[in-house]
Amino acid sequence: MAKRWYVVHAYSGFENQVKKSLEERIRRAGMEEKFGDVLVPTEEVEEIKGGQKRRSERKFFPGYVLVQMELTDDTWHLVRNVPRVMGFIGGSSDRPAPISDREAEQILNRVKEGTEKPRPKVLFEVGEVVRVTDGPFTDFNGVVEEVNYEKSRLRVAVLIFGRSTPVELEFSQVEKT
Repeated sequence: MAKRWYVVHAYSGFENQVKKSLEERIRRAGMEEKFGDVLVPTEEVEEIKGGQKRRSERKFFPGYVLVQMELTDDTWHLVRNVPRVMGFIGGSSDRPAPISDREAEQILNRVKEGTEKPRPKVLFEVGEVVRVTDGPFTDFNGVVEEVNYEKSRLRVAVLIFGRSTPVELEFSQVEKT
């Protein structure tokens, strides 16, 4: 039987503890051949605090742990009886359904991309009002016209003397209002 990816619902904030507990129980039960990876989907994010760029990890599915395993009664019971696990997502309560291979691939790619190229912690949207916190337009409000996540820059329309003027700014120079 092939290993498939299953989504386990865990208490929010305890995903890493559930992962450690599950890996320990798998080792103790000697079921390593029936399990593959146990994954808490995270990505690296950059934020600016006090003028310093800092990297941190953010879970993009808080409260969920992905488990690659062969589904048998023994593996199902082993996962279900881990502390702080509420159950499986999908299927019925006694027979969980795996996620599709395409969904699993998307999640794994997002995890891989998140470690290679961190995303900004604060995401901006076109049409959103922001306040300029640094540079010659400090304390001006503006509307986001364009967002470039590759270069971490925004084009913001700022009202200067009653006229809308587009200004190129870095993410660190603005904050959401």
